[in-house]
Amino acid sequence: MHRPRKVTRESFAGSLLLAHPSMKDPHFRRSVVLMSVHNDEGAMGVVLNRPLKKRLGQLSGEFALGPLGAVPLYAGGPVQTEQLVLAAWQIRDDGFRLHFGIEPEKAQELLSEEATQVRGFLGYSGWSAGQLEKEMQHHTWVVTDVPEDLLAQTQDESLWRLVLGREGAEWRLLAGEPEDPELN
Repeated sequence: MHRPRKVTRESFAGSLLLAHPSMKDPHFRRSVVLMSVHNDEGAMGVVLNRPLKKRLGQLSGEFALGPLGAVPLYAGGPVQTEQLVLAAWQIRDDGFRLHFGIEPEKAQELLSEEATQVRGFLGYSGWSAGQLEKEMQHHTWVVTDVPEDLLAQTQDESLWRLVLGREGAEWRLLAGEPEDPELN
């Protein structure tokens, strides 16, 4: 099994976790998780590449007529899958800005700003204190910075292949493996 590079960060907040190619857990297989929180109490983020092919307006009538009605919905992770989490992110000259767990009014305000994307997530990905650190010791995740072109990329399984492939030639080879090796 190919080993990720040694991680030296104290916190993964503001980073991407890329599922290791050998991960079999269906909740996280080939997932890209945007981390919003990582501290002594645990960690939390949302899966970016599990589109539900629905819009926020289809989820709730209260959003149907307003600008949030067109916001795409994603499966954010296996925790509290009925809970709606709104998030917005911007990539600016001064770096990546994440607005996580925002109120609908704030999401609507951010929608009007340039280079901003707003998404709705049903559920989230969460880890209890020390759980993510244990997973990192078992090389379950590859940690990377948020790429500047994240907003321009298709947000499906191809995102995992693209971002993981940018980690180097060996990762690009592993990311390109078919789901079923017998089809190779």
